[in-house]
Amino acid sequence: MKTITFNQKKTSPIALEFDELIPDTIYNWEKSDFDKYMVPIGNSKFSLSNYFDVEVGGEAESPAEVKMILNGDLGRVKYIGNKMSDGQVIANSSVDLHCGAEMSGGSILVNGDAESYAGREMTGGELEIKGNVKEFCGASYIGDWRGMTAGMITIHGNAGKQLGECLTGGEIHVKGNCDILPGIHMNKGLIQIDGDVTRWPGGQMQNGDIVINGTLSRFLEGFNQEEVVIDPTIAGKSFSGKYIKFTGDIARNGKGTIWLAANKNRHLL
Repeated sequence: MKTITFNQKKTSPIALEFDELIPDTIYNWEKSDFDKYMVPIGNSKFSLSNYFDVEVGGEAESPAEVKMILNGDLGRVKYIGNKMSDGQVIANSSVDLHCGAEMSGGSILVNGDAESYAGREMTGGELEIKGNVKEFCGASYIGDWRGMTAGMITIHGNAGKQLGECLTGGEIHVKGNCDILPGIHMNKGLIQIDGDVTRWPGGQMQNGDIVINGTLSRFLEGFNQEEVVIDPTIAGKSFSGKYIKFTGDIARNGKGTIWLAANKNRHLL
């Protein structure tokens, strides 16, 4: 096992781009490789050693044997874990844009909040965010139609707008509340929200499941109420309690399903 620890020396007002510093590319690097590495910052590149002191311990024969630990204020470090396929990344603060974007394997733990586009277009792996996440988590990028297709995102705090936009697979679990339009344009997969949702889940969805265990303030008109189900099994997972089942979005001839906890949404019965 190889542990690579990045201890921050100073921050930058312009974001550092860490997309090249993933287990896939650095599993065989030594300290001297990091000392001479030039990290992209805006339109230029600067020595990584200006910003981080890197410690390397142990050996690895593959990315799977690498643990990256990032310490400091990472609020201006973006693309952490971008396109990684294996290994482990631990970020011990809040992080900037695109954390875990396009990752296909391995795991990322963020001990803080994450900016927009966390887990964008993931195809595998596990992304866990201990705090809150902003807009477009697990979503597609601007102008694309396919968001997250596989993998697992767990958010212990709250989620911003358009969570799982264009979701085509995988699972997103929000343990807090969620802003507007979770699951918009959703085609497949599971979104579970344990807290409250502001309004309009599943707009234009065609398939997949959204489970809301808190209160929904406002629904879209394009969903038909089907029945109340006790202890349903949804996307292979067992849920306890009564859930109101809705299907839609009929505006897209959709066959998606939204499940609302009946005890929190009696106004919809």
